[in-house]
Amino acid sequence: MADETGARSGVPPILVLQKIKQVLECFTIENPELSLQQITKATGLPPSTCQRLVHNLVREGFLDRDDDRFRIGLGLVRWAAPGSFGLDLVQLTRPILRDLRDETGETACLYVRDGGFRTVVALAETRHVVMRLFMVGMVMVLHAGSAGKVFMAYDPAARRAAVSQGLTRLTPRTTVDIDLLDKQLEEVRELGYAASFEERDSGAASISAPVFGMSGELIAVLGIGAPTQRLGPTDVGRLVPAVEAAAERASRQLGFRPPTAAK
Repeated sequence: MADETGARSGVPPILVLQKIKQVLECFTIENPELSLQQITKATGLPPSTCQRLVHNLVREGFLDRDDDRFRIGLGLVRWAAPGSFGLDLVQLTRPILRDLRDETGETACLYVRDGGFRTVVALAETRHVVMRLFMVGMVMVLHAGSAGKVFMAYDPAARRAAVSQGLTRLTPRTTVDIDLLDKQLEEVRELGYAASFEERDSGAASISAPVFGMSGELIAVLGIGAPTQRLGPTDVGRLVPAVEAAAERASRQLGFRPPTAAK
């Protein structure tokens, strides 16, 4: 696509790739949807050049269009997903996620952290028709949802990153008070898991537990997500053991050995 665009415009292909990168880098977590005018302003490209690139990117699946708004295309997300499959973490935990999905009946996900956000790097999707939507590459904030709470509870750097991003209210149940958040994180450390209900999306719930590396550091978070019609507060006691067992199994696969109690 770059060669074809470059041939039409007379611009060397490497410059076309640089301009494509400029366009794609306009999209962020805070601004996932942009108009053509906003993209043109952010890139500083001539309007005609920007319009041609954006339309070609839509045609090739790098961008999706909804009326006069553009966003990163699902095609690009799918093409990027295989990059995570080479990670030992993903390879080792894939069977664990499938087993957790089969045991609980709900979508099982593995998350890693990048700054104040968490990303799904692997999942085993539920077979229920009604489900919470997850996909590899999906990025979410830390302060809303059980997986983010686990990251913050076991990694002080994660809490600092989340607070510096700002505790934005996503639903009426999102925690935006720092003192309350710290109390919740303390409870997560005491329990060894986190459960959340409608903190990030209305009608959605999740349970998550930590995955540790060989030296005891937090490597990832593993959990399940489901609609609240199947996962409510009364279901936590039934489902937590399976989530904790899956996270412990993943930790052992990564070489973690919990300290033995002194006799």
